Amino acid sequence: MKFSESIRIAFRALRVNAMRSLLTLLGVIIGVGAVITMIAIGSGGQAQVAEQIRSLGANVLIVSPGSQSRGGASLGAGSRNTLTEDDALAIEREIDQVFAVAPAVSGYVQIVHGNRNWRTTMIGAVPAHMIARDWQLASGREMSLEDLERATKVAILGATVAQRLFKEEDPVGKVIRIGEAPFTVIGLLVEKGQTASSSDQDNIVFVPLSTAKLRVLGARHSAHHGAVDYINIKAVSAEAVETVEEEVKRLLRQRHQLSADAPDDFTVRNLSAIFEAQEDASRTLGILLAAVASVSLLVGGISIMNILLVSVTERTREIGLRMAVGARPVDIRNQFLIEALTLSLLGGAGGVVCGISAAAVIAKSVGWPILIAPGTILLAVGFSGAVGIFFGFYPALKASRLDPIEALRFE
Repeated sequence: MKFSESIRIAFRALRVNAMRSLLTLLGVIIGVGAVITMIAIGSGGQAQVAEQIRSLGANVLIVSPGSQSRGGASLGAGSRNTLTEDDALAIEREIDQVFAVAPAVSGYVQIVHGNRNWRTTMIGAVPAHMIARDWQLASGREMSLEDLERATKVAILGATVAQRLFKEEDPVGKVIRIGEAPFTVIGLLVEKGQTASSSDQDNIVFVPLSTAKLRVLGARHSAHHGAVDYINIKAVSAEAVETVEEEVKRLLRQRHQLSADAPDDFTVRNLSAIFEAQEDASRTLGILLAAVASVSLLVGGISIMNILLVSVTERTREIGLRMAVGARPVDIRNQFLIEALTLSLLGGAGGVVCGISAAAVIAKSVGWPILIAPGTILLAVGFSGAVGIFFGFYPALKASRLDPIEALRFE
């Protein structure tokens, strides 16, 4: 029997019982749609985490001061001035696999330009900060060593700050006021977007570290002139991060003269490790969601088996007649397999449309990114076809083994 003839017979058999076929298709559509939606959401989560890793800077360690206790209560990390600019210089000088070291101070400030003002995070930084945290300039110039040495009143704005203060106007060369001091804008940063905690990375302004201490945060740093709030460290490669982390801990303990049994008076955080753990969790969640969604596809496969078994019973006389006029058992078997495959592939195509639509709606409503790769669609449709063949094989085999004489007698 020709394949095209088998396809024609398959569609005719499905049209005879349109409602039953539609309900069977619905089970496959829901299964394939659920698989595609879950994989799209899981892949989007992984892509978002990867983007956050890139935006925070690759191979980055952040060293923060330790905590102190008052009245038996811990005041939290950063409550002690245990890190200094000299610590940063020592790390840069004595650890070989360090690419950039950037001590920094930070604080919230009110920035004013004309009749507009905005509250933002100010970072007192060194030129290496831009390298350590992978900040790129959209326009203007970078902070220089001369700006740092002379404590010049210059600033580099994040995209959010620039938009709030200048709207569509180019901020480079304009004067803003931070606190009571006027600052000249020398650069505008490329937009980075939000972090996993939904904080805006572009709501930021950079000024020279020396300027921040002398002109803006003087009261905080008057007692500890060399103290910094944290130190950014960029390793030369991903493989070197763990080695650098251990060497930084060893060096700082030595510089701070801590005894062997004394706890660290600082904290080292590996940003890549934190986000890689989140990426692994996101990947695992995506796999679990896809696995749960696959159950509905198996239910659709069982529906295909059910409709074909009923079809074999209803078409027993037809099968007997076809075998009596020369149809071979393999022709009968292939006919029912083609019907199962047709059902599953039609359901798979409908499921692809529903899955992509559902993923887009979810992404728009909750702000979660989605990623639908062509391989995902092919996998879902291929899986639905495999389900159709698997669950259609038994009814097809049962039909091919009918005795022609008994089949013709069937009422």
